[in-house]
Amino acid sequence: MDGIFEAAATAAGMFAGTNIDDILVLTVLFLASRATGRPTGRQIWIGQYLGFAVLLALSTVAALMLVAVPDRWLGLLGLVPLVLGMRGLVTAAREEGAGKDNTAVADGVLSVAGVTVAVGADNVSVYTPVFHALGVGSLAVVLTVFAAGIALWCLAGAWLGTSRTATAVVQRHGQWIIPAVFASTAQRNSLI
Repeated sequence: MDGIFEAAATAAGMFAGTNIDDILVLTVLFLASRATGRPTGRQIWIGQYLGFAVLLALSTVAALMLVAVPDRWLGLLGLVPLVLGMRGLVTAAREEGAGKDNTAVADGVLSVAGVTVAVGADNVSVYTPVFHALGVGSLAVVLTVFAAGIALWCLAGAWLGTSRTATAVVQRHGQWIIPAVFASTAQRNSLI
């Protein structure tokens, strides 16, 4: 029994420690959803789980192969939020004054998943050695805790995204704020 509790505690700490930045991204996505309807809350949840599944699959495969994914390749994933953010900033600049609303940078399941993978790319380097050291039972516990952690993170982002003041700011200036947040996450997760 101690092994299960130890694995769960390790997983909770590892999840929280490697996904603090994801709270900011989820909050911004939920703010955008509330302000513009894009992406929908459902798309955010599905995209978050899909993106995290990709990260876990990469970590598991790397652990099974006993070969860590080179950091130089993981760093390229940071280009995803940079491209999304830059695209949003360019579009906002083009449409400024035209009365168009272009707050959404990630506007569907795949773009939310892409942002999740990009923001969490550095997680693979943490998860791989841990997954390699775990047995099948402990790995199942870790994955269960991670699934619960994703739900908790989505709930926290949705709750933080309900602030009326923050929603009003996003409605007024979201075409600049949201792309800037996505572009700024690239700095930490890429080679640029």
